[in-house]
Amino acid sequence: MKKNLFFASLFTLTAMTATAQVYLDPNAPIEERVKDALSRMTTHEKVQILHAQSKFTSAGVPRLGIRQLNMDDGPHGVREELEWNTWNPAQWTNDYIVAFPSLTCLASTWNTELSSAYGNAVSEEFAFRGKDIMLGPGVNIQRTPLNGRAFEYMGEDPFLAGEMVVPYIKSAQENAVACCLKHFVLNDQETDRFGINVNVSERAMNEIYLAPFRRAVEKAHVWTIMGSYNKWKGVHCCHNDELLNGILKRDWKWDGALVSDWGGAVDTYEAATGGLDIEMGTYTDGKTTESKFGYEMYHLGNPFEQLLKEGKVPMEVLDEKASRVLRTIFRTAMNPKKVIGNQCSEAHYDVCRQIGEEGIVLLKNDRNILPLNPAKYKKYSQILVVGENATRSLTKGGGSSELKTLRDISPLEELQRNYEQMIMYAQGYYSGRAMYDHVDRLDAHKQDSLKAEALEMAKGADLIIFIGGLNKNTRQDCENGDRESYDLPYGQNELISELAKIQKNIVVVTFGGNPYNMPWLKDVAGLVHCWYLGSESGKALVNVLNGTVCPSGKLPVTFAQKYEDYPYVQYGKEAYPGVDREVHYKEDIFVGYRHFSTNNVKPLFPFGYGLSYTTFAYNKPTAQKTGNNINVSVTVTNTGKVAGKETAQVYVTMPQTTTPRPVKELKAFAKTRLLEPGESETLNMTIPVDELAVYQEEERGWDIIDGTYTFNVGANVNDIKGKVEVEVK
Repeated sequence: MKKNLFFASLFTLTAMTATAQVYLDPNAPIEERVKDALSRMTTHEKVQILHAQSKFTSAGVPRLGIRQLNMDDGPHGVREELEWNTWNPAQWTNDYIVAFPSLTCLASTWNTELSSAYGNAVSEEFAFRGKDIMLGPGVNIQRTPLNGRAFEYMGEDPFLAGEMVVPYIKSAQENAVACCLKHFVLNDQETDRFGINVNVSERAMNEIYLAPFRRAVEKAHVWTIMGSYNKWKGVHCCHNDELLNGILKRDWKWDGALVSDWGGAVDTYEAATGGLDIEMGTYTDGKTTESKFGYEMYHLGNPFEQLLKEGKVPMEVLDEKASRVLRTIFRTAMNPKKVIGNQCSEAHYDVCRQIGEEGIVLLKNDRNILPLNPAKYKKYSQILVVGENATRSLTKGGGSSELKTLRDISPLEELQRNYEQMIMYAQGYYSGRAMYDHVDRLDAHKQDSLKAEALEMAKGADLIIFIGGLNKNTRQDCENGDRESYDLPYGQNELISELAKIQKNIVVVTFGGNPYNMPWLKDVAGLVHCWYLGSESGKALVNVLNGTVCPSGKLPVTFAQKYEDYPYVQYGKEAYPGVDREVHYKEDIFVGYRHFSTNNVKPLFPFGYGLSYTTFAYNKPTAQKTGNNINVSVTVTNTGKVAGKETAQVYVTMPQTTTPRPVKELKAFAKTRLLEPGESETLNMTIPVDELAVYQEEERGWDIIDGTYTFNVGANVNDIKGKVEVEVK
């Protein structure tokens, strides 16, 4: 009997070998591998690969040697390992990683080369941890400065966000780690994120909110995209037929796999027919609650298979979904070119630090109080550092982007290393624990005591460096909740004002992913905004403060003088946060600087703004239309005394039409190399004529208006150095 079984098994193995298994051939074209694998799979196996089998994996086909997909949260680093089927940490000792700066910080560099370096470094850590899909990056538009998740995104402008995300994605996917671009689309607030229905014009949808996603699809060919929790036209975006099957897959010809946000799928038939390909986290809230049902009972599990058996959904729908998932597997988990990667290498820390250094934005520098170089700081015998963020780990909290770091260099630690016995420290305030979906109760007496201590110590200081801002607590910069105020939290505004009355030599350093109110601005000498800088936070900050690095960051968002200046606020709660789970984007395309510039609303700090320790001069720009491109050139010269970098920005003013247009829209930018004093560089920026198209709702398409276009070249949207006109027909 055993002998007969042996020969039967041998015959089966020989027969399988004789049949060419194209799907296992790593050198075969991916589409042939997909077709071959699909032909060998049963209906049940096809269904199995469409949904989760654990918190962060989806199934493969073990019988055929087709591997599962391993996913994990990004985009700032690999999340710590969790248990297979809970939200509890697995308590591994080898899952410490580099925390890279937040994506708002990356956007502030305006440096596409650094974006490429970021994508390469972070994907190497994902690959080393055995991950196939990185859940990120994100390009949702910062419509409101209260958005709890804005730190994960790239600002208020779709062109900047799109241009900065493309090299990140390309670089990561060259390492065979798929980016999962999120959150598609209109996930622009955390308040009521699971059910809010977004009402937006077709024009704003196309020109503003879809635009960075489209750029990532068409220029970076992103392999996976994550659907968002919210609704559009009354249908959840994770299985919205018009959005996913219509716009994304048909109109944009995207061939990747659409992944649900965790808990984003809510209906079986819509999940089956609405464009969802991989269903994750169903019956959970995306972060804490557990499901009472097994993974087989996900919408794309047994319920979907039943619809197929009953003929309510054609088999072609299943094959199309399975093909997209197989394509993702062959691009990642079964890609022979996938890198081994590495974790916590010095090269990764270097990338982390460089992004942080170039993303830090110098907003104010009266009396040239910065940099604190040796010649200058010798006149200060005592430097008082005040603020919780001087010591607090800002890689903790925030929700799904929380990171487990091997090293976390704090600002105070690095300041003490640089300035030794000159440094005194007072915490000044406290914010409690960083907990998801829960606000710690704070002791008012303790808060008063910390404030009193700081004010008393300030009397003996020659210089104060206040290090505060936002953190990643719930209702600060954290998912599943928006900020409740435009002010800095925990009494910081009052503390800064009182410190400034005691010592005029005060530099304020803030962290955070959003703009904020600054009633004390006129009273402080210096202001530096850092976003979140990751593992090398202290080094990056102090290298800018002491002049080792000349600041070159530029704002990717507008800082308003007061909250009421943001465009949606005038329309009341209907425009934000919504009424009865309906929110209306009544400001239309006039988001961020488009509103401030067009309506002559003076911001506190305009979009694209950032100071330097040196100065730059621009020559008169030139522009020439060649074929379907407009080439804009400008020469930038370092006219100061230290080496530095500058970003030239091109804002286009379009011909007047009956359709309202912003007076300026960003259409190109370029950053110089490090220019020594007296050195110049000519920046050549190419703008395809198609970039000038506007969306026409009547025709439901794009149109280029004939006429004279003005190309405004400047250091920020309000600091235009020169203009040049081009006739476009």
